[in-house]
Amino acid sequence: MSSNVQTIRFARLKPKQPAPAPTKPKNRHAGILQDQLRRSQKAPWCPSFSVAFRIFLLIRVAGAMYSNIQDCDEVFNFWEPLHYLDRGYGFQTWETSPIYAIRSWAYVLLHLFPSKFTIFLAGPEKRPAFFAVRVLLAVMSSVSEAYVYRAAVDKINYRMGRYMLFMMLLSAGMWTASTAFLPSTFAMYANAIAFAHVMEPTSNTNLRRTLFATLAFATGAIVGWPFSIAVAIPFVLEELFMYGVDKVTSENRISWVFARWMRMLMCTAIAALVFVPVTALDTVFYGKLTIVPWNIIKYNVFPDEKHGPNLYGTEPASFYLHNLILNFNVILPLAFASIPALAITYVVNRKRLGERTIYVDQTSPYRLMVMRLAPVYLWTAIMTMQPHKEERFMFPIYPLICFNAAVTVYLMRGWLETAFVAMTQSPYRASRSALFSRFTLSILTTASILSFSRVMTQWKYYHAPLSVYHHLEANEIPRILNTTGLVYLPYATDKELSLDEQDEQPRIDPALIHKLGLHLCIGKEWYRFPGHYLVPDGVRVDWIKSEFDGMLPTHFKETPWQWGLPARVQGTRAIPAGLNDLNEEAPELYVDVASCDYLVDLDFPLHPVESVHEPRYVIDDLIWDRVACFPFLDARHSSTLTRILWMPGAHWQESNEYGDYCLLRNRENVKRIEEKVMQSQR
Repeated sequence: MSSNVQTIRFARLKPKQPAPAPTKPKNRHAGILQDQLRRSQKAPWCPSFSVAFRIFLLIRVAGAMYSNIQDCDEVFNFWEPLHYLDRGYGFQTWETSPIYAIRSWAYVLLHLFPSKFTIFLAGPEKRPAFFAVRVLLAVMSSVSEAYVYRAAVDKINYRMGRYMLFMMLLSAGMWTASTAFLPSTFAMYANAIAFAHVMEPTSNTNLRRTLFATLAFATGAIVGWPFSIAVAIPFVLEELFMYGVDKVTSENRISWVFARWMRMLMCTAIAALVFVPVTALDTVFYGKLTIVPWNIIKYNVFPDEKHGPNLYGTEPASFYLHNLILNFNVILPLAFASIPALAITYVVNRKRLGERTIYVDQTSPYRLMVMRLAPVYLWTAIMTMQPHKEERFMFPIYPLICFNAAVTVYLMRGWLETAFVAMTQSPYRASRSALFSRFTLSILTTASILSFSRVMTQWKYYHAPLSVYHHLEANEIPRILNTTGLVYLPYATDKELSLDEQDEQPRIDPALIHKLGLHLCIGKEWYRFPGHYLVPDGVRVDWIKSEFDGMLPTHFKETPWQWGLPARVQGTRAIPAGLNDLNEEAPELYVDVASCDYLVDLDFPLHPVESVHEPRYVIDDLIWDRVACFPFLDARHSSTLTRILWMPGAHWQESNEYGDYCLLRNRENVKRIEEKVMQSQR
């Protein structure tokens, strides 16, 4: 075996000894050989925590700026409640009704500060607040990812840590999950922090490992998503039943078992204290004693015939397999091959995980590694057995998927090294060969290219909804208010700026938009609504009837945005009319389409679909004008390969078909508004 291969370390590292002074070579050739040996033994580049954090932050902030919102649940259950706390209005789902209370206001409240802080920097405009929250999520993700990466380098193996770094950094799954405003994303952060401590071997002398890992797992479950605690099951089993690096004999076994159980119970009790502030905040916002994690478990695990998560759609067992392949491509099969690869390594290269191969009074490193790899298998099995499936449900194990895959790559490299030495009978040639680095580089390069291609599909094919709402704010509303060549200062309706002054302060007063009473409507595209943060203040958003016959959100009880949290609490305690947990339609939430000044709709001109409740508004030129239309992929009529991956060049796109994602303007309604604006500016 080559001398430059660092083995996986499970025991505590001994203090570093001072390096011996270099000996003077006897001749020139001996000096050249020493230089070659030092170069061959030089470890690959492994960035420090600080450098890794900055690299992650660069990519994650880019994701915060450009990634789509993948899940309507993210908008209606988290962005909209945050917008209500911040601005005093927004959509409310049945989950945040005090009757059901299965969404935590404590979690939402954690994200309020960046939104409020942007008011001092950018004024009352909402778009900067939206991106400020996303940047906060990017920072949290970067910290957790850099932390778990360095733990892999320091506690497992530097090569494996490098593989994990690049897999997390460049995977399409992490691009999406890292800045999603979802409890499962928060659980992902917490699990990564916890796993960084889990990588250490358990020991009765290592209280820090037990306490910090337990606290991180519990925080992710209590503040984020309670089901994520299942990821901690292998950790708990290891703590209670495995020796780790403890030397246990028949004489001290009883005391060892007692110490382990007492330590685990003590750490669990300390971690459970996280319940106190979370329950207190949720109780304040709901106006009654509320334990949201229990409400979530009760609703999802103990449903009755009329209630439960299955009302909102079920998926086949293959759902997560297909979804994870899209997000992790070649990384996924490597992740699930980790335990079989470990078994092969045990046979062909047993010293790959350490020099000791027979353990009498300590746990084998292979058993310890199985416990590190088990969470991915366990979580996937649990989630697959549930009929109701969502992409976000897999977020808590995304970094662990990269860990498992990195272990597999490291073990496979060991097989190659063993085979090379066996064939050449030359460990020295193995240390000089570029074969092994080329092998690992090819895997990481393939995964990176496929992930980049997948990320580009989201931008090129499905970014139109965000573009439409940006056009409304940046182009259409300024066009209405500047029909006489005047723009307005924020919240200063009595001040006007001439055309010469527009470059200095090209802002629009939301109070003017309120006076105009602009009305934006959404029908069948309700589930792609990106939230009120991306809709200008003063524009009211409502639903019109479509073929969808389920439960839609209603409006929170509005309060003026200047009033602050005490007034908002009164709204969060109010029981909204019309909401139910049966996914039954509430017709009172719809408005007449004739009252809409603007409409967002999607049309596929090559394969039009039309019904009574979903007419083709885009082609109704008598009523609607096209303000702006952006291409949106018609996935049903596009090639499977070209719609799941993007490549440059017109030839690749020939198999794709596109629809028009449009912002439509009601001719008569907007004409009256424009006349009203002109009269007020004379």
